[in-house]
Amino acid sequence: MTLAEILKDSKRVVFFGGAGVSTESNIPDFRSADGLYGEKKERKYPYPAETMLSHSFYVSHPKEFFNFYFNEMIYEDAVPNDAHRALAELEKMGKLTAVITQNIDGLHQKAGSVNVLELHGSVLRNYCTRCHKFFTLEETIANRNKDGIPVDPDDGSIIKPDVVLYEEGLDQNVLYQAVRQIESADCMIVGGTSLVVYPAAGLLQYFHGKYLVLINRDSTPYDGQADLVIHDSIGKVLKAAVEDLKASEKKTD
Repeated sequence: MTLAEILKDSKRVVFFGGAGVSTESNIPDFRSADGLYGEKKERKYPYPAETMLSHSFYVSHPKEFFNFYFNEMIYEDAVPNDAHRALAELEKMGKLTAVITQNIDGLHQKAGSVNVLELHGSVLRNYCTRCHKFFTLEETIANRNKDGIPVDPDDGSIIKPDVVLYEEGLDQNVLYQAVRQIESADCMIVGGTSLVVYPAAGLLQYFHGKYLVLINRDSTPYDGQADLVIHDSIGKVLKAAVEDLKASEKKTD
C-alpha cells in the first residue's frame, strides 16, 4: 500500500518526529559535521555539546551555556517546511490526532498544527526561575545582561528556556499524553528520527494499531517491523501523500 492509501484507511493517525523533520527548514540535525554534535561544533567550543546542554553545566557555567544555546539552538528565521504544512493539513482533515515531537523549534505550531506534544519543550517558552513568569523568545533575547545571560528585569533572576536539558527528566504529563495518543492510534507515522535515543524511542512499544510507517533518509532499528518504510525527503513524501489523499477523497464525493 502507498502512504496515501494507508492514510485513507486510517481514522486516528499519530505522527512522531525528530530532528530530520526540521532539517528541511535549514535547522541542522545532530550528527552531521555541521550538526549540534558534529566535528565542527566540537572544534568551536571547549566542551562537548552534551556537556554544554546539561543541567549541571547550565548551573555552574551560565555564561558559557547561554552563549552556546543562543548561537546553536535558536533559529529565529526558520519557517515551516512541506512536512510541517502537510501534517497541519492532515489535522484539519480530521485524520491526524496528534503530533509528538522531539524538536524544540515550534515550527509545527507555526504551520498550523494544534495538538502538538513537545517531549523536549520549546525555545519559544522561557520562564523566570524565581517567580516563574513566562517570557517569549524575543523578550528573553532582549533581556540578556552584559554576560549574555537573560534575566528577569523585575527581580534579576535567570530566565531559563523551557527545554529539557541533559540530566533533566521529560515532562511526565506530556509523556503520558503521548502514550495515550499512540495507544489509541490505528496508524503511526515516524519521521526524521533514528529511533536510537531513549526514552523517546521507547514510545513505539505502545503502538498496537494497524499501520506503522517509517520515513527517514537512513535506516532505523525498527525498519523490519514497519508496514511501510520510505527512505526519502520527509517533506516531499508527506506533501505528495496528502495531495493524493485529498484527490482521492474528491473523487469519492
